Amino acid sequence: MKAMILAAGLGERMRPLTDHTPKPLLEVASKPLIVYHIEKLAAAGFSEIIINIAHLGHMIPEALGDGSKWGVKITYSDEQEEGALESLGGIVKALPLLGDEPFLVVNGDVWCDYAFDVNLSLNDKLAHLILVDNPEHNVDGDFALVDGEVKRDGAEKLTFSGIGYYNPKLFKDQPYGSAPLAPLLRETMDLGKVSGEHYGGSWRDIGTPERLDEMNRKLKEQ
Repeated sequence: MKAMILAAGLGERMRPLTDHTPKPLLEVASKPLIVYHIEKLAAAGFSEIIINIAHLGHMIPEALGDGSKWGVKITYSDEQEEGALESLGGIVKALPLLGDEPFLVVNGDVWCDYAFDVNLSLNDKLAHLILVDNPEHNVDGDFALVDGEVKRDGAEKLTFSGIGYYNPKLFKDQPYGSAPLAPLLRETMDLGKVSGEHYGGSWRDIGTPERLDEMNRKLKEQ
């Protein structure tokens, strides 16, 4: 199974830190956030990683290279010319690099200790989402988890972690261009084609300078 790290965002909420540094290269405990993902993916058995780039994108290949430092192969899906294509648009552009088998996608701006599963089977589903407890900035949650299936609504909604496994067939009819992923996921939920799990471990969306500072403080305390 291949993995994709979404790293093309403009990082507007992280300004001014992202005025001169792409968000995935911002450091947590003196290490770029994206490197934590690469290390965990390598340890889990992923050998091929696709990273999409846009805002200050040239800096990411300069920092990470071809992945040999971590024993993986990194390929870059370059969105610098057209600008960040959002999550769905970024995946659609990268499909030729991702191949015909199910793949993992993880947001580049999250921190978690979830164990990526290189052998996860989607069975007859088109997507499998990792859901987490609702953080303070998303108290209403995103989706419900009912008997192992992810639904638009339910008695208790959880937050989508930004980690998901996808069958490339999910994206086959999607047009090229900038687009978010959530609407397609909701449509697919209505078809009963999205499974999921509730992960109760450590997870944080490092989306603002304040959350980055908080994460750094927590790691220093450990």
